[in-house]
Amino acid sequence: MEKPPTKLLDRARYRIRLKGYSIRTEQSYVSWIRRFILFHNKRHPQDMGKDEIEAYLTHLAVNRHVSPSTQNQAFNSLLFLYRNVLEIKFPENINAYRSKRPVRLPTVLTKAETIKIISMITGFHQIMVKILYGSGLRVIACLRLRVKDLGFDMNEIMVRDGKGKKDRVTILPDDIKDPLQKHLTFVKQLHENDLSKGLGRVYLPYALSKKYKNADTEFIWQYVFPAKTISTDPRIGISHSKIKSGK
Repeated sequence: MEKPPTKLLDRARYRIRLKGYSIRTEQSYVSWIRRFILFHNKRHPQDMGKDEIEAYLTHLAVNRHVSPSTQNQAFNSLLFLYRNVLEIKFPENINAYRSKRPVRLPTVLTKAETIKIISMITGFHQIMVKILYGSGLRVIACLRLRVKDLGFDMNEIMVRDGKGKKDRVTILPDDIKDPLQKHLTFVKQLHENDLSKGLGRVYLPYALSKKYKNADTEFIWQYVFPAKTISTDPRIGISHSKIKSGK
């Protein structure tokens, strides 16, 4: 059995990964924990409690003017730290100054305005925007789409591990099928080129790369919209595919 790390931030990463949280959550939580420690002059969180937590959260609202969602994110990071990493009871009735959410009326574009904006976007960025608009995907869900998630025959897109860690099916608009298939032809060529250089591997969730050998090099598992440059998975140190700028 793998021995847990000893350094606090590494312990936090270890616990986050054990719970299966996303890499974005991991990066966010670790960042907030680090900032909390630095704010209190590098004191160990084990030696701090309710007063220090309230002081930090109040500082974020009063001095940093963060949004309510950002302050809540910091709070949840500290909650995770005390409960899951330090295994200490989190102080009750935290009485920090809370950020206030402004009440604003939404600005909604007309259909004509939306179509005009989309027409001014080119390349694969236009395809992405059309998916967001026509399929109702969130930005992060669009970026995480894999080739296997596109159902051209059934005119559907499978959104995996979406909000609330739920899978769902949405529509694939007819008018983006042709440009999307042309884009995938380019992505496949790019992938084959990466494979020839010893690259072309992609992150697979839930340790699927251990269960299915070489699945991380198969085209169906590749991202529909790969990164612009070679990216390295911070969890395992493996470099993934790229997409050239302007394509």
